[in-house]
Amino acid sequence: MNPSTSGWIEKFLNDPDNDQQISDWSIDQLYSDLRRAGFIYGTSIDTIISNKSDIVYSEEEKTKINLFTALVVTYHDTIENANKEDCIEALVQFYNFLDTKKSFFSFTNVLPANKSEKLEKIIHARIQTNESIFKKNFSHLLTNALLFIDVLAFDYYLIHDKNPFEYAAKMEETLTNTVFLALNSKEKQDEYDQLLVKLFASSVRYTDISTEEEASFDYIELDPYTDEIEKKYILDLTSMAVWNDKKLDKGEQTFMSTLGAELEIPEDIVNESVNLVQVFISDHKDQISYFNYSHPALHFYQQTSKTVSVLILRNKKRLIKEISESKDLMILLGQSTVRDLSKEEKKQVKQQLLDICKTIPSLAIFILPGGSLLLPLLVKFIPQLLPSAFNENK
Repeated sequence: MNPSTSGWIEKFLNDPDNDQQISDWSIDQLYSDLRRAGFIYGTSIDTIISNKSDIVYSEEEKTKINLFTALVVTYHDTIENANKEDCIEALVQFYNFLDTKKSFFSFTNVLPANKSEKLEKIIHARIQTNESIFKKNFSHLLTNALLFIDVLAFDYYLIHDKNPFEYAAKMEETLTNTVFLALNSKEKQDEYDQLLVKLFASSVRYTDISTEEEASFDYIELDPYTDEIEKKYILDLTSMAVWNDKKLDKGEQTFMSTLGAELEIPEDIVNESVNLVQVFISDHKDQISYFNYSHPALHFYQQTSKTVSVLILRNKKRLIKEISESKDLMILLGQSTVRDLSKEEKKQVKQQLLDICKTIPSLAIFILPGGSLLLPLLVKFIPQLLPSAFNENK
C-alpha cells in the first residue's frame, strides 16, 4: 500500500490484518498510539498501523495513514455493524460539512464517482501544507497538530448526527486561545517569545482575549469538554506549546497545573502530559525539523514572513483590487495608520481579509487550520502594497 498512489484506501480497507487491528482498538488506546507516533504533536515519526510492505513512508504518508486509521477506528467504535462503504460515505459527507466555503478540499464536483478516490484527494489536501506552500522545515504546530480535531469532530458528527463545523471551529478556538495563554505565562520572555504571543493575540478569530496580564481562563470556555480524550488533547497541545530545552519555569508550571484543574484532570495526568512531550522531542528531535533550530519562535516568524511575502507580492494587483472594492475594509485600514482600531474593528478587518483570501486561490494558506495566525503578517504587508496616498497621514 502506497499512500501517494491512487487506490490506497481500498487496499487499506481490504487488508484483513488491518481489519483485525481496527476492531481491537479502543478510543483510549488509539489516542495513546497516536501520541506515541507523534501524530498528536504534529509530526508523525511512525504509523500506528503495522507496515508490512518494503515501502519507507515519508512523513506526509505516515500522517495520511494515521489520520485515516484514526477516522476509521472512530467510525467502527461508534457505529454498530460498520461496513467499509458506509464508512467512506460518512467521511465524504463529514468533510463536505467542514468545507463550508468549498475552497479547501471540495473535490466532489471534479472527481470521478468513486468515493474512496474522492476521500484520498480530500485527505491529501487536508495535510498538504509542508510539501507545497510551506517549507519542509516550517512549524507543524499550526497545521498537522490540529488534525486530531478532525477525529473528534467526526466522532461528534456520528454520535449527534449534526453538522460538525461549529464543534470543529469551537475546538480550534479553544486550542488557539489556550496556547496563547500558555505562551503568555512565561516568567521571562525574550523578544521572539513576545513576538509569538502578540501573533497569537492578534490572530484570535472567535473570542476576544485580553493581552493584558489579567487575561485568564475566564476568557476560554472549557466546560463543554467533558470527554477525557478532548481534555488530554487540549493538555497535550498546550504542553507542546510551552516546551523548551530546560525545565518549565514557575509561571509555566503554575499555568499547566491550573489548566489541569480547569479541565478537572488529576495532577499526575498533567505531569505525564508534560513529560511525554519532553521525552518525545528528546528522542526524536533530529526527525522534527521544527526543533532543529536554536529558537523555534524566531524560525517560525522568519519562514512564515518569507512565504507570506512571496505570495502577497505575486498577488499584489488582485489583492489591491479586492481590498479597494471593500469600502469598510479600506476605511478601517486607512484609519489604522493614524489610530488604534477597537477590538470589534480588528475582528471586522480580520474577517474581511479572510474573505478576500478565499477568493485568491494561492492565498489559501490563510484558511488552513491555524491560518488565522498568519493574518498579522498579511496586515503588515498591506500598507506597502497600497498607493502612497493611503499612508500620507501615517
